[in-house]
Amino acid sequence: MTQPIEDYALIGDLMTSGLVGRDGSIDWLCLPRFDSAACFARLLGDEENGHWRIAPLGAADGERCTRRAYVDGSLVLESYWETDTGTVKVIDFMPQRDVAPDVVRIVEGISGTVRMLSTLRLRFDYGHVVPWVRRSDGDRVAVAGPDSAWFRSEPPVRTWGEANSTRSQFPVTAGRRVAFVLTWHPSHEPRPEPTDPFEALESSLSDWREWTAPCRYEGPYREAVTRSLITLKALTYAPTGGIVAAATTSLPEELGGVRNWDYRYCWLRDSTLTLGSLLTTGFLDEARAWREWLLRAVAGAPADLQIMYGIAGERRIPESELPWLRGYASSAPVRVGNAAVDQLQLDVYGEVMDSLHLARSAGLPAEAHSWRIQLALLDFLEQNWHRPDEGLWEVRGPRRHFVHSKVMAWVAADRAVRTLEDEPSLPGEPDRWRAMRDAVHHDVCANGFDPERGTFTQYYGSRELDAATLLIPRVGFLPPDDPRVIGTVDAVRAELGRSGLVRRYSTADTDDGLPGDEGAFLACSFWLADALHLTGRKDEARALFERLLSVRNDVGLLAEEYDPVSGRQLGNFPQAFSHVGLVNTALTLAGMEKRTTGVVG
Repeated sequence: MTQPIEDYALIGDLMTSGLVGRDGSIDWLCLPRFDSAACFARLLGDEENGHWRIAPLGAADGERCTRRAYVDGSLVLESYWETDTGTVKVIDFMPQRDVAPDVVRIVEGISGTVRMLSTLRLRFDYGHVVPWVRRSDGDRVAVAGPDSAWFRSEPPVRTWGEANSTRSQFPVTAGRRVAFVLTWHPSHEPRPEPTDPFEALESSLSDWREWTAPCRYEGPYREAVTRSLITLKALTYAPTGGIVAAATTSLPEELGGVRNWDYRYCWLRDSTLTLGSLLTTGFLDEARAWREWLLRAVAGAPADLQIMYGIAGERRIPESELPWLRGYASSAPVRVGNAAVDQLQLDVYGEVMDSLHLARSAGLPAEAHSWRIQLALLDFLEQNWHRPDEGLWEVRGPRRHFVHSKVMAWVAADRAVRTLEDEPSLPGEPDRWRAMRDAVHHDVCANGFDPERGTFTQYYGSRELDAATLLIPRVGFLPPDDPRVIGTVDAVRAELGRSGLVRRYSTADTDDGLPGDEGAFLACSFWLADALHLTGRKDEARALFERLLSVRNDVGLLAEEYDPVSGRQLGNFPQAFSHVGLVNTALTLAGMEKRTTGVVG
């Protein structure tokens, strides 16, 4: 049975993550990294593709826990089951690792007596490989090729093999705790030292609470902002500071459709908004690590700049399909890798320049080579900003002169001018970049604006709209009270609106090279709330923001998109871009937008 996307909760150890359903099943887990092959892939197939369910004995397939929540200020999940014979709690988490990744599940009796069943089906290589499982000193070890996983309980409980799965059955009474630990390691290496699950729980709670303590946001939506910041932290690959766009691949933008992509990589365009949210809320170490990842990733010839990289800065992310997985809700194909890495998207040069300007303005010490990299990027952009590209939405149709791409070229030149005005000792030619800035601005206003309808369009010469033009006042291209800005906000709201939320563009009118439709794009809906606030419609902005908060699932998580008709979340989950949008809109409503966006005018 396919669970709704919003039925899942995230657990992770800052190097990888898993998704736990409301039925008590971990249906997605990649080990040892976010972009590794999944050993639980039921999310994109069926139970034979791997999962691990712990639930009361006799709980039917699809039967859900009574309630669940994260422990405040942490990524430790508690799920409660109330049965006819008693109540039990299952605690799920992944402790920050020393050597090997662990998944810890602790079953704790609350009242009465409840018999529990654990069913573990390990399937390496995205559910394709059944491992060989054997006993070893009372534990289980599963091996297949390069992968090995150890499974044990504390205290030991009755465990046996059945139907290519490992099953454990045991009773819990009030106050009794039974813990399970699943530990992965390369099969050619010795077994890691076993993790004490109860000590790991205490250290995990302590680690997360210590991390959230510096949060500077004290506005009216603190719970939502904190949960989103925790989610962004959970999507961070700690060794490098890179932040993946989402924990999953191939969750569909349309149920049964083909718009299914792998988001377990780092997009450059996320950097500006992510840096802004981290800097303003007080997480300077994370902002610094993300900035350093960015500088390492973009180092090299400016013409070779990519829109995305691997979590350690890898450049090759070849796209392929996994035919043995039927796809979430039969939404095929399932893809790993992302061919959009080879697209020309000129807006990323502006995003990189804006990110590094923002970091410098916030007081992060600049790397000595950072400005030289920026000058090289500007040299390239000066010669190429006039070219058509694929745009920020990674359309797989023809290249166009996308308005957003041109606006971000303006941002690149503008941030260079500002940097040189603030630090005239740096090498550079401010007059040259002013001339480029003026040329781009004139070009966009002359060719990207439809005077008949009073709105900026998706690309030059088109009548289609693009929600990315909502960012025009935010990045400072035009002031919020400019009639062209107000007209654009009104047009996007009217033509791309869907039950009060916003699509990124019309799939019926835009040739993006793909069939089908998609839901309202949550990041764009947050951008609309920002634009409404900036243009003086603060009550409407707040109402939209609270509507978006209601779209979150029961543990505060957002996917990429939302279908207002069915009330279903769509796309990869949880989505960093959506949570960055939530944080930044909360900051905007709190009057902190200038500190995060550098709006001018």
